[in-house]
Amino acid sequence: MKIVVYGLGIIGASLAAALKKAGHLVLGKNRSREPLEYALEHDMIDAVAEDYDGADVVFLALPPRVAMRELDDGKFPAGCIVADICGVKEPLENAAFSKPRVYRYVGTHPMAGKETSGIRSASDTLFCGANLVLTRAAQTDESAFAAVRALGKDAGFGRIIECSAKEHDKMIALTSQLAHVVANSYVTSPLTENCVGFTGGSFQDMTRVAPVDEKVWAELYLLNRENLGAEIDRIVARLRQFRDALSAGDEERLLSLQREGKSCFQSFFQKN
Repeated sequence: MKIVVYGLGIIGASLAAALKKAGHLVLGKNRSREPLEYALEHDMIDAVAEDYDGADVVFLALPPRVAMRELDDGKFPAGCIVADICGVKEPLENAAFSKPRVYRYVGTHPMAGKETSGIRSASDTLFCGANLVLTRAAQTDESAFAAVRALGKDAGFGRIIECSAKEHDKMIALTSQLAHVVANSYVTSPLTENCVGFTGGSFQDMTRVAPVDEKVWAELYLLNRENLGAEIDRIVARLRQFRDALSAGDEERLLSLQREGKSCFQSFFQKN
């Protein structure tokens, strides 16, 4: 299968390398030259793609707004499968299905990454055992969907989830975007300036994603503002419950709040 990956950052380059390793013919496309040269030197791609001619599948590993423009303006071959890998899905799906297309669109979201970015952080094993979300709409071509699902397996993903774009965006506001907002907010305490020697695993877990690319994440937040806003409101209300219990010196209430969270945590891991 001939695959073009447009956008050779950490996710796009990792996907290209994993699919090449699985035996597919993979071409890379990128707006700047350096990542293409790096990908060729490190055997992540077979060749550079100047266009999409002859492609069976195109993965758009681009920021959401850029990907939406490409879904509108890209010169894709008739019948080609085009899949974006953006962290929001409804805006991309709406762009793809806004009018008849010669290509077949499938929305994807690889649930893997690092706190670092760029092709030098990429790896052909990044997705091994990771989750992959595929979104389906009434307009989705089922053979295209099945092909992308199979490619997900080839890339090493362990669990592949199928859902609507709407459900994806609601869930990702909690499982990804809120976590980034909380991590970023957490490290703004003035105490962090002098916390060396006082940190352990809990601090590291809470702060790992704080330094991610602000341009990428601000765009994702805005494109999913309703869902993310609701989750921020929910966690603010929960924190206020802890604050009120502390102010009142109410140990029983603190115990109750802790037990509730512990129960939710245990319930999640029983399902997983």
